[in-house]
Amino acid sequence: MSNCCSTDKQQETNSAKDNSTQPQSSDCCEPVKGSIDWLLWGGSSFVVLAFISYWFQSPSESWWYIISATTVEMLDAMWIGMLLGVVIVGWLSRLPRDLIIATIGKGQTTSGIFRATMAGLLFDLCNHGILMVGMKLYERGASIGQVMAFIIASPWNSFTLTFILIGLIGWQWTLCFIAFSLVIAWTSGIIFDRLAMSGVLPQNENLHELTSDFSFKETLTKLIKEADYTPNALINMFINGFKDSRMVFRWVFVGIVLVALVRAFVPPESFNLWFGATASGLFLTLIAATIIEVCSEGSTPIAADLITRASAPGNSFTFLMAGASTDYTEIMVLKDTTKSWKTALFLPLITVPQVLFIGWIMNTGFA
Repeated sequence: MSNCCSTDKQQETNSAKDNSTQPQSSDCCEPVKGSIDWLLWGGSSFVVLAFISYWFQSPSESWWYIISATTVEMLDAMWIGMLLGVVIVGWLSRLPRDLIIATIGKGQTTSGIFRATMAGLLFDLCNHGILMVGMKLYERGASIGQVMAFIIASPWNSFTLTFILIGLIGWQWTLCFIAFSLVIAWTSGIIFDRLAMSGVLPQNENLHELTSDFSFKETLTKLIKEADYTPNALINMFINGFKDSRMVFRWVFVGIVLVALVRAFVPPESFNLWFGATASGLFLTLIAATIIEVCSEGSTPIAADLITRASAPGNSFTFLMAGASTDYTEIMVLKDTTKSWKTALFLPLITVPQVLFIGWIMNTGFA
């Protein structure tokens, strides 16, 4: 909501002058100008058709009704988080890069990873809304470790879902889940930054460090004084946020289509029977969470059911964390943002072993 970042934007524009004629932040991740984004338009068209048709059908067991009902259910769970994500992305694009880095800390440091982890914990957004914000932080100069820590710590660790989880499984298990998820996020962030520093993974080309004369107080004061809160500025901020979020929307729509197809054609019988507190049950839980890809609002009651009915707290934790570890929407968006399949695939490679190990300890030591 401020125009004081115009200098910062101009610097970005000049540095990219040889590769782009327009200083749009997400051009490198978008389809070539003039081409059709088939994933975005195909996925969104399917979702719109299924959503509209739901209201003209009677409840039934037909495959199309299940697809339509699933689409409505997922959109109902996601839309607030995605809307807030668009607003925050638009807002972040207006902030000076130095101010953002000063807030989340210096990249490739343990303190910076810790601050990014805590920021992820405090953001009250669903996993898809958090993903939009995380990718914008990457663009604005956060290290890959900070971005990973941010999105891993966030998906179900919102205030709203935390209170819901306390009501479902009690405050003891809820606090245990939060503590272990923060450990995984912080540890994974450190590993990612060390791999980037050693050259195993590519560095963030946007990586930014503060100048020696930077003053957080002066920058913030200038930002507040020069802020533009006119309706036109707010509308432009929202439009820019939507444009910068198109890459995420593309994969969210594809994810909705896949989840709807799975629910329509894969029978849900024997869920709790298969996913007990055993090694095989733990792996099956990971596989199910990977394939089903439920939003954070949908994963919470399922995770609670794995404790209360299947007596498998480790499976419950695994189901919650698998959304951040194996979510194909996140993997594909990370690939598009970082322009590296290697970086994207290292997300499950680094986090899944930690999740399974902690889940196994919970099942054997606390169940």
